[in-house]
Amino acid sequence: MGVNAFRMAAVLGLILALAPATGSAQQLTVRDDAGQVFRLSEPPRRIVSLAPNITEILFALGLGDRVVGVTRYCDYPPAALKKDKVGGLTDPNVERIGALRPDLVIAFRGNPWDVIQKLQALRLNVFVLDIGSDLESVPRTIDKIGRITRREEEARILIQSLEMRYRQVAAALSSITSRPRVFINLSGMNLATCGGPSYLNALTERAKAVNIAAHAAKAWLDYSREQFIKDNPEVIVILTTTREAFAKARDWFKNQAGFETVAAVRTDRIYFLDENISSRFGPRLYDAFAELARILHPEAF
Repeated sequence: MGVNAFRMAAVLGLILALAPATGSAQQLTVRDDAGQVFRLSEPPRRIVSLAPNITEILFALGLGDRVVGVTRYCDYPPAALKKDKVGGLTDPNVERIGALRPDLVIAFRGNPWDVIQKLQALRLNVFVLDIGSDLESVPRTIDKIGRITRREEEARILIQSLEMRYRQVAAALSSITSRPRVFINLSGMNLATCGGPSYLNALTERAKAVNIAAHAAKAWLDYSREQFIKDNPEVIVILTTTREAFAKARDWFKNQAGFETVAAVRTDRIYFLDENISSRFGPRLYDAFAELARILHPEAF
């Protein structure tokens, strides 16, 4: 064998020696938001989700057929309603989860920690995520779920589509200079709203409007009638789960003594925003932002 041929053979042998064996999966290390480290190679085949936003992300990544259990609040997509129920957000049923024989349970910090520890005591893999606090939390959560389920490429594509959606809305708002005063109402016939620290306040600012309760130090609060009338919002956005509930809440605002002087009531600028898409840190939160922007600045769309 000539020198060059010998060198080529040696290089080829080195490449083959360093390459993973045929059929073996590359091991991946993922750290969850509780600091736990997971080392995995094979994708999970039986997944239990303990939060609605997690369920929505799993289905968006094409993993619906691998989801075997969800909470009773997981109602989107409609296929999620057909999955076995394992309890609620604060009362997951450990025995029911164990009976489903999942090789991955995806939880969030709002689930009781003692339940998570009981699931771990059953030698189940429990991946814990933060619930989220801003729009940027969504792609971070999608990325982590994509990695723990070995759907990295699908997660990348989904994140890109959400970023494009955001850029389209931002571009439509780029020439907007007016910032209407808005009151964000939570769940209807009351003055429950969001203060400065809330993610809904941040969405309102991104949508180029002023939340009249932004000065409040609390994320969630009950606004006083006197302050509501004084602040005189130009737009009222009501978060409810159904159009029927919205109609009742709208009528409540219209029939309150003293509210007839409020600009939004006087001009009937009272709008519906789906509570589910606006309160879950999943892909549809970007739809909520787009809808809020359209409500506040219809001229831009």
